[in-house]
Amino acid sequence: MDQKPVEIRVLGSLSQIDAQDWDACACPENATVQRTVLPSGQRPIDPFTTYRFLSALEQSGSVGPGTGWQPQYLTAYLDGTLIACAPLYAKSHSQGEYIFDHNWAHAYEQAGGRYYPKFQVAVPFTPATGRRLLVRPGYERIGQSALVQGAVQLASDNQVSSLHLTFCTPEEAEIGTEMGLMPRVSQQFHWLNAGYAQFDDFLAALSSRKRKNIRKERTQAQGFGGEIRSYTGDQIRPEHWDAFWAFYQDTGSRKWGTPYLTREFFSILHETMAQDVHLILAERDGYPVAGALNFIGRNTLFGRYWGCLEHHPCLHFEMCYYQAIDFAIAHQLARVEAGAQGEHKLARGYLPVETHSLHWIGDPGFADAVGRYLEAERAAVAEEVEVLTSYGPFRKAEVEEQE
Repeated sequence: MDQKPVEIRVLGSLSQIDAQDWDACACPENATVQRTVLPSGQRPIDPFTTYRFLSALEQSGSVGPGTGWQPQYLTAYLDGTLIACAPLYAKSHSQGEYIFDHNWAHAYEQAGGRYYPKFQVAVPFTPATGRRLLVRPGYERIGQSALVQGAVQLASDNQVSSLHLTFCTPEEAEIGTEMGLMPRVSQQFHWLNAGYAQFDDFLAALSSRKRKNIRKERTQAQGFGGEIRSYTGDQIRPEHWDAFWAFYQDTGSRKWGTPYLTREFFSILHETMAQDVHLILAERDGYPVAGALNFIGRNTLFGRYWGCLEHHPCLHFEMCYYQAIDFAIAHQLARVEAGAQGEHKLARGYLPVETHSLHWIGDPGFADAVGRYLEAERAAVAEEVEVLTSYGPFRKAEVEEQE
């Protein structure tokens, strides 16, 4: 019997799709679990592709008109049932992506081409690995194929320069490569939990010099003149978000010129995702002077944002790296992903890992040039990961075991 055709639809807003239908594809392991259930085993694997998170970006105006991130959610239906979806955006720039193609854009436009707009399958402003081809269980093969083919066809029909799937899973990178997309490999630093019962167990796995340095940094940070407190769920109050917004604005203005997220995003986050958030505040006399924001997945703690109004030695390391490790150990999480870049993370127990993306370019000649570049880049990244790992803080036997 012939397979019924898959219908591809492009939606300009998540309001055009039912939340349960989206989450049945995005997080089937958690789609029907109520948000009052908090054990880590009941959380979504990836909080960023949930309807709640993507909708918060859209409702808050963090994506949409005027942002350079115009939603074009890709959906696939079989016999009236949503079997797959993808967070697709039309981009008018390359900001907020963290796997950057600025040089590609410059080269293409220098040659007389028009690089923007382009299409991006991604979670905006979020350099965290996760599924980008979101498929309802039982429809993996047909759903992934429909999304890739649909995205490429959409890009071709709209005559955009390129299509990019960033921070996809290694499995998706393999599938996309088999379907003709170009694979790219980048690098991040992740902390891996080797079954530690407490922070001192992690320290015991390090070389003596690195162990002493981390203890020194933690002591310096804790001496900033106040207390470091963690909040999640109902512990988080609106005034905490007011404080964190000030920190986020400061960091955003220095790094990007303009913060990506709006203040309204954090208000919506408070209403819909407080249970998925781990907020760390450094407070002196009840007044927050610095903060770090993490998101809690089923197996991973995702470090996202940090900011401060005062500089204190090692406070950034404590709040972004060591407090995250403490939380992961206490909640038996497998890893901490501390975001993009930062070789300074290596000395603090975060090892280099490869991250993946997929790319399609409409112009055959330009695609050939980019393909050659990506091949050389993959070899360079693999070598860099190997070299950096050898310089890691772990005793040699520990590094071999984690690899």
